Amino acid sequence: MAEAAAGRDKITDATAALFADSAKIPERFIRTNEVQAAGTVVVGEGEASSELPVVDMARLLDPELSAQETAKLGSACREWGFFQLVNHGVEEAAVQQIKDSVAQFFSLPLEAKNTVAVREGDGFEGFGHHFSGRASTDKLDWAECLLLFTRPVQIRNMDSFWPTNPPTFRHALDKYSVEIENLARRLLSSMAVDLGVSQEALLGAFFFGDDGAAGKGRQSVSMHHYPPCRHRDTVVGISPHTDTLGLTLLLQVDDTPGLQVKRGGRWFPVRPLPGALVVNVGDALDVLTNGAYASVEHRVVPDAEGRRVTIAMFHDACVDGRVAPLPELLRGGEVPARYKSIGKLEYTKRSAEALAQGRRFLDSLKA
Repeated sequence: MAEAAAGRDKITDATAALFADSAKIPERFIRTNEVQAAGTVVVGEGEASSELPVVDMARLLDPELSAQETAKLGSACREWGFFQLVNHGVEEAAVQQIKDSVAQFFSLPLEAKNTVAVREGDGFEGFGHHFSGRASTDKLDWAECLLLFTRPVQIRNMDSFWPTNPPTFRHALDKYSVEIENLARRLLSSMAVDLGVSQEALLGAFFFGDDGAAGKGRQSVSMHHYPPCRHRDTVVGISPHTDTLGLTLLLQVDDTPGLQVKRGGRWFPVRPLPGALVVNVGDALDVLTNGAYASVEHRVVPDAEGRRVTIAMFHDACVDGRVAPLPELLRGGEVPARYKSIGKLEYTKRSAEALAQGRRFLDSLKA
């Protein structure tokens, strides 16, 4: 769900104008060839088995129902790499406040949003466009995005990139980030049971230990606004990609469709259930599980009539500073590693380079 892109661009008055009049598509957004290359076979509503699996967090936590629901969770992660999570336990007030705050932020005038704009040569944080970097023209996605580092709190760049308008934004994101981290811990504990590894091993790959090891425990958020566009065969909401980090939890602010998941060479539209979160396996979790869980390709297609706003929280992971299969799954060498071990910093760098070239870096790690 696009936790990173090949690059970021500040949004100017010229590119912002398209959001008010999508009848005129600037050249930098025209990506007809990419749309055609990505494939247009989309599964219809009436087709059997076209819906994402649904996992119930309350059942995962119920001692009498946990075994059955854990099996559903494992099946979803293996066969789809995506699922909808219901009864997730995130505080309703926290959900509503972050929804309202993000919707209000994207409704502000461009001048106000650009007070937290991405800075050239200063990483990915801030408000702006994604650009693909696949051509000399650096084509843009049909979206505006605010990307922030959220946890641990020491990595937050509050003064430069956290909006103060609307006034509720900072408190809402702080509260929601804690809620999602707690949910991620509960969810990963159930995944550990399904995988047959200790909870300490899987949770330890995602969250800081007492030593505060670098590259562990990092959470970030990517908030997207996709304006409506009647020329859906010309623009790209978010290019087809896999998430390079570990685990993604997506909250949809409205009910406008757009997310599609690729399975068996076809695209499956995701129809969010009321109150649900959409969860997906990232590349790092694919590696950690030695290929047991699948990180799969997905994309966003703009809607012709309505705008779409989403909030995706990402949790990063590694094992002792490396992206590698969990040792418990390899059983002392009895089970062959399906992925080569790689240092976390090199993994991050090379993943970004591959994304810029339209490649999937994970494929190069296969043993």
